[in-house]
Amino acid sequence: MPKTKSLYLIMFAVIIAFILYVVYANFVSDPQAKGFLSHKSGLDRTVNVPVWLNVMNIHVAFACLAMISGAINFAERISAKHRKFHRINGYAYVLFVLVVVVTSGYMAPYATGGKPSSMAFNLLNIMWPSVTIAAIVQIKKKRVNKHRKWMIRSYAFCFTNMFIHAITFVVHEGLNMEYPASYTIGVYGSIVLLLLLAEIVIRATNAKDKRPPAFWTN
Repeated sequence: MPKTKSLYLIMFAVIIAFILYVVYANFVSDPQAKGFLSHKSGLDRTVNVPVWLNVMNIHVAFACLAMISGAINFAERISAKHRKFHRINGYAYVLFVLVVVVTSGYMAPYATGGKPSSMAFNLLNIMWPSVTIAAIVQIKKKRVNKHRKWMIRSYAFCFTNMFIHAITFVVHEGLNMEYPASYTIGVYGSIVLLLLLAEIVIRATNAKDKRPPAFWTN
């Protein structure tokens, strides 16, 4: 099995496992998000829990859809042999990202960790659609390789939640910092790490061909 295909399958397996965990945690184990909401303190405004929960559920659902949609479009077989599906799925990915960003914009003022976390989420809500739009602009201009690079940068942000909670766990449990402060570090840390990882992937693939966007084969 080619190395690139193995990497793609590993990535896809991680995505599926993470999505299953997220669905279980948010819709089965703690559908009222009592555990997560218990960490919110010192906020400038009161959380309207029923509305917040509805927005959060939409946010989670569309974030999962974005992860799957993006992963599928990076499959070389899909982009090479099913270009119409690739294009339609690409626009679906953009829609999913926009819904995630809009819902995140609503929840940002209530972010765990207060204003510093809110500022980080607002920054992310500007960056993610911006790099996604840049990818669209590049493909409209037939610049396939540049389109691929911007899509890698965009797709990296699909892992924001995963990285936030991973970093938060390490800082909170490993360094014994309070959860709100750990979460804030997790938010900023995830943005920085995902930007760096995207550039590492771009340089590692060094894709110079004119094929449709795909940095892993399948």
